[in-house]
Amino acid sequence: MSSPESSVLRRWTTPARPDRVAVLTDPRERRLAVTEILVVLTVSLGLRGLTSALSLLNAALQPVALNEQQVALNAPASRIELVDLAYQLAGVLQLVGWGALGAYLLVRAGFALRAVGLDASRPGRDAASAAGLAALIGIPGLGLYLIVQALGFSLTIAPSLLNDTWWRTPVLVASAAANAWAEEVVLLGYLLTRLRQLGWSENRALLLQALVRGAYHLYQGLGGFVGNLVMGLVYGRFWQRTNRLWALVLGHTLIDVVAFVGYALVAGHVSWLP
Repeated sequence: MSSPESSVLRRWTTPARPDRVAVLTDPRERRLAVTEILVVLTVSLGLRGLTSALSLLNAALQPVALNEQQVALNAPASRIELVDLAYQLAGVLQLVGWGALGAYLLVRAGFALRAVGLDASRPGRDAASAAGLAALIGIPGLGLYLIVQALGFSLTIAPSLLNDTWWRTPVLVASAAANAWAEEVVLLGYLLTRLRQLGWSENRALLLQALVRGAYHLYQGLGGFVGNLVMGLVYGRFWQRTNRLWALVLGHTLIDVVAFVGYALVAGHVSWLP
């Protein structure tokens, strides 16, 4: 007869795959799982989705048209250069913490990080998938933004308003990677796995995480919501079929690096950017 200690050891050394996870049937475990999901979303992307919706409502009620208002994704927080750097790094650390929380809770639930695709077993294929996904989402996404902004349903987005300092590019790259890490780990690796444990269908879970992702970007306007909703559907389905999370983190990072660093370099030098 096995001891409780040996059962715990087996749970940690032979982690379940998220696509083959057993549905929780114990009422107490289900309640705890639901509570955990709500807490994670409340302290991270879910609460930010609510504040984004309020931000969009506030912008819509202004006497100025949406496309005449600007929102900055990376903005200075202080006039003192080193203090501003500290603020930017604190924001990066918060995003890293959100993703780390999701990863930690998966491990606590008995899933190794390699089970959700956070391992280095397929670097070449992950990199190729990342590049393909970045192009698939990034290029149409830019076109969607330009169209919706011209129609007046989106704010003018400035991916970076940081001053041209020695640390601007490294911080923008770190911000891009941190955003990608937080969103993909929490919404895909963590949320979709936990919803599987609750018996949700793949399509229902996919739609929920895509809606949360879209809501998180509502502060950008309708274009930000629709673009990220579509991204959530595409990225979510890719993960459901492959369990390769690094490919999605890297792909998302590429999109944001091009947006953040590219904008900082070309803003004011090209006529087609609003």
